[in-house]
Amino acid sequence: MNSYKKILSFLFVLTLFSSCSKGWLDINVDPNTPSSTVASVQSRLAWIQHYYLYAQGTAGTRAGFVTQQLTFVNSTNSNSLVAGWNPAAGMSTTPYQFFFVGAGANFKDLEDKATAESAYHYLGALHAIKAMGFMLMADWYGEMPYTEALSTIITPKFDNGKVIFEGCLADIDKAIEYFSMAQPNTAAPLSAGDSWNGGDVNKWLKMCYGLKARWLNNLSKKSALYKPDEILAALNKAPLAIGESTVVSHMDDATDNIGDILFADPVKTSIVFNNAGMNMNTLLTKWYVDLLTNFDNKGIEDPRADKLIPWAEFGYPKELVRSKGVDMLSKIRMESGPITPSFNEKDEEIESNGRKVAPHSWYINTANTARWGDTVYVSIKSSSKGYDSDKSDIARWKDSPEEGGGTIAASGTFYSRPDAPTHLVAYPEMCFIKAEVLFNKGDKAGAFNAYKDGIRAHIDLMNAKLNTYGNVNVSKSPMGQTKIDNFLNKGIGTAGDITLAKIMMQKFIALSFSQQNWNDMRRYDFSNSVYPGWAVPYEYTVTAAAQTKIPIGKQFRRVRQVSHEINYNSDNLKASHPNALNDDIWSFPVWWDIKE
Repeated sequence: MNSYKKILSFLFVLTLFSSCSKGWLDINVDPNTPSSTVASVQSRLAWIQHYYLYAQGTAGTRAGFVTQQLTFVNSTNSNSLVAGWNPAAGMSTTPYQFFFVGAGANFKDLEDKATAESAYHYLGALHAIKAMGFMLMADWYGEMPYTEALSTIITPKFDNGKVIFEGCLADIDKAIEYFSMAQPNTAAPLSAGDSWNGGDVNKWLKMCYGLKARWLNNLSKKSALYKPDEILAALNKAPLAIGESTVVSHMDDATDNIGDILFADPVKTSIVFNNAGMNMNTLLTKWYVDLLTNFDNKGIEDPRADKLIPWAEFGYPKELVRSKGVDMLSKIRMESGPITPSFNEKDEEIESNGRKVAPHSWYINTANTARWGDTVYVSIKSSSKGYDSDKSDIARWKDSPEEGGGTIAASGTFYSRPDAPTHLVAYPEMCFIKAEVLFNKGDKAGAFNAYKDGIRAHIDLMNAKLNTYGNVNVSKSPMGQTKIDNFLNKGIGTAGDITLAKIMMQKFIALSFSQQNWNDMRRYDFSNSVYPGWAVPYEYTVTAAAQTKIPIGKQFRRVRQVSHEINYNSDNLKASHPNALNDDIWSFPVWWDIKE
C-alpha cells in the first residue's frame, strides 16, 4: 500500500507541472524530470487543498444519498444502490484515494519545506487539512491507519476512532498555534498558495475554531466527553458573520478541460458539479423537497426552494417548471423508476414504443406505461463551458440552431453548477450548532435566536453568489426580500414552539451536500422525531441483499473499507474491528457514534 501511494505521489508531482494554473507554480526547472524537492510550498499547498476538497466533496455528495437529500435514477450504479441502502464497494474508494494519494502523500514534503523556510502559516494550513482529512476518514470508515499512515511502513496498523479523533483535535490546536505566529519576510506569504481564504490568516483561525466546535458537538453521545460550554467557547472564536466564513470559490473556465491526474475532472469547478452536476442521473427526494416547500406544515415556501430545486422547460409556449421530488417511501424504485427522460428534438412527430411523441417534447423511452410520468423529475445537472464545451452552465436540448435557444433540460441548482461555492466552514453552521447546544441546555429563547440567525445567514450567503448572476431565470437569480421576510416571520415558528427537529432540519438544508448531515443523523439515530417524515427507503425493506449489509433494526452507520486496505493490508484491517471484513460492517457505528 505504501508503495502504491509513493507511485501515485510521484505522478502527483508530475501533475504539478502539467496542470498548474493561477501562478501556483513559478519554478525554472525541467518539467520532464520533477522531484519531491522541486515544488514550492505555495504550489504544493494549492494542490493539497484541491485533493482534500475533492475527498470531502465526494463524501458529502455520497452522504446525500444515505440521508435522502439525493436519489438516483433506477440503475445498478453505486450511487443508486446507496440511495436504496444497499451499498456497494464503489462507494468507498474516492474519499480515501483523493485524501491519501492526492493530499496526504504530499504532507511530509510540505512540512519539511515550510519548516526550513519558517513558513508558519503553511504549517498551520497543513495541520488544519491533515486534521480535516483524518477526521473525514474516521467519520467515513471508523478505524483507519493514522499514527503509522503516510510513513515508510508498508502495512500500517489501524488506529481506533478515539485515537484519530483526539489526534485531529491536537492538530487543530497546533494549526491555531502556527497561524498565531508571525512569519519572517523571507517566507512565502500564505496568499501565494492559499486557494481557500486568499491568505487571510484570521479566516483560517476562524475556520479552525469552527471545526473544533463541529467536532466537539459530534461527541454528543459521549456523556463524559461532551462539554457544551467548550463548544460555545469555540463558537465565540469561529465565524461570527458570513464574511468570516471559509467559502471556496470555483469557476467555469472554458480552458479547464485537462483535469487532475486521478479522475481527469476539471480542477477549477465545484466538487458537487464534478460528482453529480455533470450528468442527468441525480435527483432530489420528496422528503428534501418538502422541507423546502412546506417547512413545519405552515404552507409558506422557503425562498431557497427555487434555487435548490432544479427546473426545466416544458410545453408550448415554453414554461419553466420545477422538479418534483422522488418519494423514497414509495415503490417507485422497485417498479423500474425513475427513468432518465428523453426529448424529441425534431420538428416532426416521432414514434417511441408504439406511441407518438410530439415535436420538441419530453418523453420516457420505455414500453412501461407506468414510467411515462417520470418526466416530472428533473436532474440537478448543470452544463459547463469547460467540461461540456457549452455556451453557458444551463443544460439545454439541441432543438434549436440558435445559440442559447434550445429547450432547458435542467437549470442546475445552487450547489451543482460548475462555479458553485463550497461552504467549507461557514457561519450558518455555527448558528445551528449554537442553537442545538442552547436548546439541549434548556435555553429555548437563545436557541430560537441562533436558529433564526442561521436560516437568515444561509439565505444571505446564497444571495451573495446569486447576486453575481443577475436575473437569468427563476433558478439563477437572487431571492427577493419580501419572500425572505415572509418566510422568516411566518414560516419557521417562534421561540415558544422551537424544537430540536426544526433546528436540525434547517441545519440539514444549510449543509446540503455535506458529510456533516450524515454525522448528525447518526448522532440522533435517524430519529423520526428529530427528522420528521424521514424513514428508510422502501426498497431497503424488501431487498434481502440490503438487509444482509444493514440488518433490520440497524442503520447505515459507516462505509466499508476500501479494496486497497482489503487487498494489501488485510491482517491489520481484520484486527481493527471484529466485523471489518463482514458484509454487515456498514451497520456498525464509528467511535463517536457509540453511546457512553
